[in-house]
Amino acid sequence: MNFTITDSDSDSKARNGIIELPHGSLETPVFMPVGTNAAVKALHHERLDKTGFKLILANTYHLYLRPGMDLIEEFGGIHKFSNWKHNILTDSGGFQVFSLAPFRKIKEDGVYFRSHIDGSYHTLTPEKVVQLQKAFMSDIMMQLDVCTPPEITYKKALEALELTTRWAERSRTEWLKEKPGYEGVLFGIVQGNFYKDLRKRSAEEIVELDLPGTAIGGLSVGEEYNQFRDFLSYTAEFLPVEKPRYLMGIGTPEYILDAVENGIDLFDCVLPTRIARNGTVFTPEGTISLKKAVHASSHEPIDSTCTCHACTDYSRAYLRHLFKAGEMLGPMLASEHNLHFLNNLVVNIRESIRKGEFMAFKAGFLKNYNSKNSTGKAG
Repeated sequence: MNFTITDSDSDSKARNGIIELPHGSLETPVFMPVGTNAAVKALHHERLDKTGFKLILANTYHLYLRPGMDLIEEFGGIHKFSNWKHNILTDSGGFQVFSLAPFRKIKEDGVYFRSHIDGSYHTLTPEKVVQLQKAFMSDIMMQLDVCTPPEITYKKALEALELTTRWAERSRTEWLKEKPGYEGVLFGIVQGNFYKDLRKRSAEEIVELDLPGTAIGGLSVGEEYNQFRDFLSYTAEFLPVEKPRYLMGIGTPEYILDAVENGIDLFDCVLPTRIARNGTVFTPEGTISLKKAVHASSHEPIDSTCTCHACTDYSRAYLRHLFKAGEMLGPMLASEHNLHFLNNLVVNIRESIRKGEFMAFKAGFLKNYNSKNSTGKAG
């Protein structure tokens, strides 16, 4: 993997770059749609490709449970199994284990948990997670980490940090073992909860491993927005400038703009497609709910400036009808629109950085975006 910074903003840490990966190069900053089960919900790969996405996220935990490593490896990896020709980043499953607290136990050697599908018992170790991602032929793989919720004790946060570091070391050792034909890279994950000294320590320990890239984990997990911004800015200061930085789990315009301002290059979130399936869509003035009666006879598109399939071919009235009738086309079109909106936002962000106008772009966008009440939340 090669990472080249092409533009830097003079008034912030925002930067443009190019990451060269096994399945092609991509421009950063970049938003990754989440395709948990090797499919972005309600969207055909062709639509993602035409929108401009060259990197999507899949999840190791879910793919390990179903359909399983052996079948995916038999097909030659996720790309061939799912017929996605561009890059794939696979999350390690650490967040899924975190969210399944009643069904898991964390030990030194790994995580013991019960499947949410059939209740069967499983173990994921740092080594096994890397082996799985190599079998998947992931372009970017993530280490197994310990994600923690807000408001835990300092002692618990420290224990999670130390275990995450030890798991990162073991993950690195496994990643460095040669697998013929595999060129994917491993990113480490910074933890430390909401204690600044622990964030600093975690960043320094992960950076010391000299991995190709670094992710910030444990943010956007239920904390207040101002706390998110504070810890994002603080943590990013300790990450190397010359390597790509990934902020896990953010997908609203406000959070994306904050991430870019702090020099983040990659981000992902399920929120854009999740809210779309419930009829909520992004517009330049904020989010709107297509299910509301005000749209019942509207001839207007979601956004007259948008060039996505939903906006060029359909009215708000028709889209509302689809949701009220329970037609699957409604979530499909709304999902395409939301991802198109975020991709277009990122494209405009990159252009503003090239021009040295990012902070002005951010201020102008948010002034307009917050002109109406927004129903979206980070996730």
